Amino acid sequence: MPPRKTTSPRARRLRRGLACAATISGIMLTTAGTGHADPYAAPVPVPSMGPSTLDARYAAERGAIERALRTAQQVGDRDRQRALGGFLRPGRRFLYFDPRGRGQAVEVVGDLATARRVAVVVPGADTTLTTFDDRPGKPWSTPGGGARAVYAQAGSVSPRPGLAVVAWLGYAAPKTFSSDVLTDERAAQGAVELRKFLRGVHRANPGAQVSLLCHSYGSVVCGRTALAGAKPGASAAWRAVTDIALFGSPGTTAWSAARLGGSARVWAGRGAADWMEDVPHVRIFGLGLGPDPVSRGFGARIFDAGAGGHSDYLAPGSPSLRNLTSIALGEAAQVTRG
Repeated sequence: MPPRKTTSPRARRLRRGLACAATISGIMLTTAGTGHADPYAAPVPVPSMGPSTLDARYAAERGAIERALRTAQQVGDRDRQRALGGFLRPGRRFLYFDPRGRGQAVEVVGDLATARRVAVVVPGADTTLTTFDDRPGKPWSTPGGGARAVYAQAGSVSPRPGLAVVAWLGYAAPKTFSSDVLTDERAAQGAVELRKFLRGVHRANPGAQVSLLCHSYGSVVCGRTALAGAKPGASAAWRAVTDIALFGSPGTTAWSAARLGGSARVWAGRGAADWMEDVPHVRIFGLGLGPDPVSRGFGARIFDAGAGGHSDYLAPGSPSLRNLTSIALGEAAQVTRG
């Protein structure tokens, strides 16, 4: 593991002050509505997830993307045209698509029906349809690019890893500079959808074990999902979750890893250059997201996340990608500790 960079107390105070200022500005910023109706159509009914319906569902969602692309062309939405054109590249398969507002999408990389392991990448703030897999210079920092990076890393370890990776933007991710990132309201809404999705995965492939790879505010979504799932009498879909990895996390609203895991292993990692270190890890009167998952008192298994920043966890060749892929594969012994 590369040596951790040291900073002076003055520099740390400055970084913490800037983080607090960003937090305060997030409370103060508001978003004005445009007053225009959303031109994109609501999702149409699609087949439920099951072993015999996956192909039909992929086809139905591809049709929905084609319709949304035509709308983007009609209204001159160039960002959506670029993003949706990418979604329609040969071989891409989506289980869910909603073009309204900032948009939602769920993509599968690999064969969900036959995989022994399923990894679900849950992204954080500022994730939209137009940023789903389009970030110049850092494609791995997007849900689609990150899922492909994990899948490729697994393939480099084993020619037949038995892994499917899901890029899950199944919730309305908040904006970084907004009051939404200071509470778990968006995460609570997302947790309802993530639990529903996990039940669908279990119906489609009852024998698969699942890992949740949760980045930034996505770890809040995973935390709320786990708090509801890791209880006596948990559903079979939740019992299939063997690992929860939190990286670049602002907190989960849980006070300890023991509250999250149930029978699942809870992992946490933070890159040495990740600014998330300086976000206040508190929870008072519903504001804040609770203890730092990499703190000793939280009790997670700490993995080596290298020297990268907040957007670098799934960068090719990084120790964090290698470790997160081992977690995705359920290979706890192969994870290097931080």
